[in-house]
Amino acid sequence: MTAETNTEAPKKPAPADQESFLSVFTRNLWASNNVLITTLSIVLAVIIGAVLIVVSDADVLAKFVYFTARPSDALNASWTLISEAYADLLKGAFGDPAVFQAWFDGTATWQEAFAPLSETLTYAAPLVFTGLSVALAFRGGLFNIGAQGQAVLGCVVAGAAGFTFGLPIVLNLVVALLAGVIGGALWGFIPGLLKARTGAHEVITTIMLNYTAALFLSWLVIQKGVQAPGRTDAISKSVAESAQLPSPGGILRVHLGILIAVLVTAGVAWLLKRSAFGFEIRAVGANPHAAQTAGISVGRTYVLLMAVAGGLAGLGGATQVLGTAYALTPAVAGNIGFDGLLVALLGRNRPWGTFFAALLFGALRAGGNRIQSYAGISLELVTVLQALIVIFIAAPALVKAIFRLRAARVTGAGTSLAKG
Repeated sequence: MTAETNTEAPKKPAPADQESFLSVFTRNLWASNNVLITTLSIVLAVIIGAVLIVVSDADVLAKFVYFTARPSDALNASWTLISEAYADLLKGAFGDPAVFQAWFDGTATWQEAFAPLSETLTYAAPLVFTGLSVALAFRGGLFNIGAQGQAVLGCVVAGAAGFTFGLPIVLNLVVALLAGVIGGALWGFIPGLLKARTGAHEVITTIMLNYTAALFLSWLVIQKGVQAPGRTDAISKSVAESAQLPSPGGILRVHLGILIAVLVTAGVAWLLKRSAFGFEIRAVGANPHAAQTAGISVGRTYVLLMAVAGGLAGLGGATQVLGTAYALTPAVAGNIGFDGLLVALLGRNRPWGTFFAALLFGALRAGGNRIQSYAGISLELVTVLQALIVIFIAAPALVKAIFRLRAARVTGAGTSLAKG
């Protein structure tokens, strides 16, 4: 007797057994991907920042003394303080709805309405370049701590070109910007060459070059021929007007640098994804030994990569002196190089991610100025918020544990960050 053959077609699952579109969408949305981790990191930083706002206010804390008797007093005061502080942060970063309404009514100007957004873009512009500098080096497996020194050299060379050559309009600006790129590229070339030829770790060499650049700038601005005539303090001559980045003027400080930042971001994205050099960067960053076996010169890639990264940071320094400061001082570059490191981490070492992270940091800085003026909260709170965001992004396991997220998918960004 032969066994019967089952020729029946497999049954289709009943409609009740099929997963609904909404459940699939929700499950995928709550998967611990990079976008969700970044968003939740910002949310956690805002929550902890709210706690710090309450703790730093003595009047609100006094209401917690009798919290068990009248909890509404403490809760209402806390909510009022937090909501006003974050409202001022948003108004200082993007604009005040009341000022926009006044503009529509004819009692205010459009410059007044867009002044906060102008400040955000002004602060963000140099951070885009220094962030891209760090992110690009990360993708090649290098940790570029030297973006600060490279930005300082960019400031020095661009500023010197801006008040020395006296070239016609447009040409003077182009030459000054290119000078800043060359200055930063030179400062990045040195650690790249040391890495390729001697194996010197780029973290050590770039940190030392940061100090060298800062000390060189402090010495240079008090030298005869550089120091502003009639001044005894450490400040250089002013950059010629023909070498300054164009801006609307008045209370709007935003300048052409933000448009250059968009173009450079697009260029870096193309470099990484479409060019042969970008392929070499990614190959060396993933596995330098395998890249060497495949015929890629790892040493040459390191040198060129650090030179390009330095040029990007130098362009950030040039943007700072030609678009905002207009003269060299020991603190002309501020902390744009170190902030660029945080921007690159927040942007997951992706060009466009870095760009939007720079906008976020610019918004926090611009909004922080209003918080300090209107709410009386220290500007250092903004620095704390920035640090908390980066801490949570650098510790995705903590965020996943807090929000009970599914296991994250392995992505190229995470690999690159780990290697950096």
